Amino acid sequence: MGVTGFQRARSEEQRAARRQAILATAEAMVAAMPVAEISLNELARRVGLAKSNVLRYFESREAVLLDLLEQEQRRWLDELADALRTGVDPDAPAVVRVDQVAAAVVASLAGCPRFCELLSTAASVLERNVSAEVAVRFKTGSIANTARLAELVRTAMPELGEDASFKWAGAAQMGIGAMWTHSRPSPAMTAAYEADPALTVLRLDFAANLTELLAVLLAGLLARS
Repeated sequence: MGVTGFQRARSEEQRAARRQAILATAEAMVAAMPVAEISLNELARRVGLAKSNVLRYFESREAVLLDLLEQEQRRWLDELADALRTGVDPDAPAVVRVDQVAAAVVASLAGCPRFCELLSTAASVLERNVSAEVAVRFKTGSIANTARLAELVRTAMPELGEDASFKWAGAAQMGIGAMWTHSRPSPAMTAAYEADPALTVLRLDFAANLTELLAVLLAGLLARS
């Protein structure tokens, strides 16, 4: 979505529309390239604004992407709610539902690569160049979304309880981000795996390894509960 010939947004509706145009452009960029390659200059160019005008709405590139991350997180949770409804048998034993929940979570992520990409860079990159105000707003939204994730998994696994389900939700999202990063090796690492097949024991498959990780986390919390 382009904006040509900058005109100051006069109303809250206009400001909201301008912010959404910036977010929509950032969304398209995340779909096409790694977060590390997204610059504020290029984002502004694609929106059709000067960099200084983008900064009227977001204080930094990272602030744009944190807002986008929260938006993508909510989108993923909608996908997950559907996946859990169709993928988990409420009458199955807990030991069976553990695997069903893990599989449903991973299946829901198939259509949410932007969420995975942004989540994988949140702590190390996106949270590093923002004000306390932006950080508080982001973390407040993140807590609410994590609580919703905990509620969704607790619906499928009521044996967990509120505290354990929230712990799982937090750990699961850290696992998603880490697994996304480590399952996408650099060209040099890919070449190393091809040169020496013995090294592929260290190569991770996102779906398979994440499914196992989430199931183990869930089973462990159930056992402790």
